[in-house]
Amino acid sequence: MRNRKKKNGENRLINLSSLLITRDELSGLPSSVGFADGAPVRLEIGCGKGEFITGLARREPCFGYIAIERVPDVALLALEKYAGSRGLGKLGDHGEWIRPDGTALKGDRWDIPLELAGNVRFYIGKAEEFLDEVSPDTFEGIYLNFSDPWSKKGYASRRLTYPSYLKKYASLLNVSGKIYVKTDNDGLFDFTLESLDSEGWKVEFMTRDLHSPSVSEQIRSSNVMTEYEKKFTEQGIPIKYLIASPPTE
Repeated sequence: MRNRKKKNGENRLINLSSLLITRDELSGLPSSVGFADGAPVRLEIGCGKGEFITGLARREPCFGYIAIERVPDVALLALEKYAGSRGLGKLGDHGEWIRPDGTALKGDRWDIPLELAGNVRFYIGKAEEFLDEVSPDTFEGIYLNFSDPWSKKGYASRRLTYPSYLKKYASLLNVSGKIYVKTDNDGLFDFTLESLDSEGWKVEFMTRDLHSPSVSEQIRSSNVMTEYEKKFTEQGIPIKYLIASPPTE
């Protein structure tokens, strides 16, 4: 389904743009965005409306998080959801962002102090350009939640678990780093398992029904649900999930 253009979307992005990462800042992560140098950082590729990254950042605040979303109007919703969860204000009736002190921002950048900005930053753009600019060993974890399965013939190379992507993840993950994959799509899940095997990754955990009682309580209790996950689970569609670590050589 195509997302409708958000009213006053450009101004709304400007209001909270201090939470956005510019392309010039990519090579200097994580310190370039105000995270502590050497702090463990996790990445979500395709954050959607921000339900997952906002919940994860709240649950595990000791990590820094970076969320990529290529569609600006979708990224805007994630940005506003996160800002609201941090107590940084709310969206007004006419598209203005209302700060906690009552100031209404109408396309004016708010330089949010680092101590208020919290542990999430957002990047609007294509995953490929982001991955190509970031330095090796930057991330402790990479999340791929309900990625586009690219089911049409000839589109397999666009899947975020295609071998060329896995090679890039392997270089960007640190020594303890892992990828976490969730999907409702059987075809994409099978393809992912085949790609991981061909590239020498180790699957540390795998289930074809994440919410089954047979899955350990530790795994289920640590899960943060996405918007899609909630919808599919309500429809009775099993959620496929795996954790994998890159080759050691």
